[in-house]
Amino acid sequence: MIRVSRDGKLSRIIIDRPDRRNALNWDMIGALGDAIAESDADPDCHCIVIKGTSGHFCAGRDLDAAGGAGALVPALEADTAWTRIFHLLHRASTPTVAVVEGYAVAGGFTLAMGCDFVLAEKGARFGAMEMQNGFPAAINTPVLSKLVGPRLALELLVFGDLVDAERLYGMGLINRLVADAAALAETEAAFVSRLLERDPHAVTLTKESHRATVNMPLDDALAMGKQLNTLIAASGRLEEAAQSFAAKQKARKKK
Repeated sequence: MIRVSRDGKLSRIIIDRPDRRNALNWDMIGALGDAIAESDADPDCHCIVIKGTSGHFCAGRDLDAAGGAGALVPALEADTAWTRIFHLLHRASTPTVAVVEGYAVAGGFTLAMGCDFVLAEKGARFGAMEMQNGFPAAINTPVLSKLVGPRLALELLVFGDLVDAERLYGMGLINRLVADAAALAETEAAFVSRLLERDPHAVTLTKESHRATVNMPLDDALAMGKQLNTLIAASGRLEEAAQSFAAKQKARKKK
């Protein structure tokens, strides 16, 4: 099942199917997409964390129970629901954080990589395992190809090997790598706390600019940045920031 809990401005989406290493069945895929959409649409939600239970993140789609086998229309409906998750993650205004321990393989690997940030413990294992079953990791291919260099992306996708978290950290695919589950919980709390301290509108603007810049020539991206700076200045936010900085400096000097 998919569980959602709220803690102030934080929404935690929990994948809870421990008997299958949190593999996603048909109902869970739809529920996961709905949970992401509803959390992102909530103006009081400023961060979304996705994690699994019982020592694992997610073993991907349960191919025995994910729906769609044997007929075109059901198959299309199943894969539309699955792909929707990654459209939602890509377009989300709210920052998303995958917290990974244990296995994040097949669609679970894609789910972790689809988030804005990834926190993992050293024992975590990732892999595009679809290839070991004779078919491509069709959704992870565009996700990984946007995140890492072409040679490394193709190696991960073609071989489908289990890859340890340290190697992915070296590729720049993991933001924080820690020793064990206890350290992961502490790192999650600290990382999320820092995200929640940021102005949510500034975070949204940064995410939108970052997303647009990926597909822009540098000259166009710089022009967009200039226009954003102009709007910020015209809104009075720069003046507010200067006043706030001056007040903090004055307070420090009094100590």
